[in-house]
Amino acid sequence: QVQLVESGGGSVQAGGSLRLACTGSGATILFSCMGWFRQGTGKEREPVAGIHNGAGDRIDYADSVKGRFTISQDDSKNTVYLQMNDLTPEDTDMYYCVADPYDCYGGSWPLYWGQGIQVTVSS
Repeated sequence: QVQLVESGGGSVQAGGSLRLACTGSGATILFSCMGWFRQGTGKEREPVAGIHNGAGDRIDYADSVKGRFTISQDDSKNTVYLQMNDLTPEDTDMYYCVADPYDCYGGSWPLYWGQGIQVTVSS
């Protein structure tokens, strides 16, 4: 069974940094993309960043995190990281690792989801 497990969340002060990691297990060969969504109380679920590999390689970032967050991936393609710098209280959310055999942000929800990990940024 495919599983995605997040780590690295926690609480930081505004301006601080966190690094999230997500490791997939199971049929990870099926992953064309891995990435991150986030959602908080009163907010819609939104994509944060994703990496797509293959003929259509690309990296996507939400406008709200461009220049502050960096997504990266191991050569194995089963582990993805999200380096989050210059964090603000608006970044406070539950962050979910996602994976999909085709496209994480193609108009439907990704197929695979982690349990989520809390990121809290204080003023």
